[in-house]
Amino acid sequence: MHGSLGVGGDEDPPSGPLDGRVGLRELRALVAVADTGSFRRAAERLGYTQSAVSHQIAVLEAALGAPLFTRPGGRAAVALTPAGEAANRHARRALGAVDALAAEVRASSRPGPARIRVGAFHTAVAELLPAALRAFAEERPGVDVVLSETTESQDLIALLARGDLDLAFVLNPPPDERVETVPLVEDPWVILTPRDDPVAEDPHPSFDVLDGARLVAWSLKWRTQVELEEILARRGIHPRVVYRTDDNLALQRLVAVGLGHACVGRLAARNTVDRRLTWLMPRESLTRRQLALCYPRQREVSGSVMALVAAVRAQAGARD
Repeated sequence: MHGSLGVGGDEDPPSGPLDGRVGLRELRALVAVADTGSFRRAAERLGYTQSAVSHQIAVLEAALGAPLFTRPGGRAAVALTPAGEAANRHARRALGAVDALAAEVRASSRPGPARIRVGAFHTAVAELLPAALRAFAEERPGVDVVLSETTESQDLIALLARGDLDLAFVLNPPPDERVETVPLVEDPWVILTPRDDPVAEDPHPSFDVLDGARLVAWSLKWRTQVELEEILARRGIHPRVVYRTDDNLALQRLVAVGLGHACVGRLAARNTVDRRLTWLMPRESLTRRQLALCYPRQREVSGSVMALVAAVRAQAGARD
């Protein structure tokens, strides 16, 4: 969808400063550059050439009569000017409204029973959703729930804004005007270890016990694992990563047979699959990890979606 943001009718309103010159393409370019801090990375995200993105920003700046980005040159990130901050906020609202329009039209023409599309990562699926879905099914037996497993917060927020999801479990959701956020539970990092390991003798050790220790870790394709290892390194803690995996069950089995410790969220550690495992709450907190439920702000939310939100909140409260 391109075209201008002007409104047509029997009697067109007076032309504004943006009529005929600025469309969705320019607004998406603005948001992409603001998010990535780079014209090149914005072009990669949007599938354009860098020169095309530069042109779109230039068109928008000319229409608004103000520079929207500082351009330090070299490899330094571009940054929004005060005018750019204002334009970015309004652009996100406008794009959210357009995405909501498309999502509601698609939903209204979808055949079959009502359904709710939920984005979740494996911990939420395993620890929060089963009991919540059982309660929800009793209240709304005619509504299907479709699960899609994704872990990256930015991906989930984008899917919500586009209308591809109705709800999403997000860890540390970034501020975004396109979504409403319902905090659920804190999920701090804990240490997963075999019960017979000497580390297990202290129920509240320091993360320092991991320095030089063997560690079974998540794959580095997950942002949260990268952040964890960066935080440990800044504290002078350098574990020896011996295995990496994307599979929660595999990680637990590797720790259970004594191949190393692991850092996992408390939700995942509470219901381990092997009796040989235990988890320890360290004395210090590395970083805040808040699990939240998000839904689109600029789209009408059905009663069924809010009923599922209530069921999940009740389950999260019980688990906390």
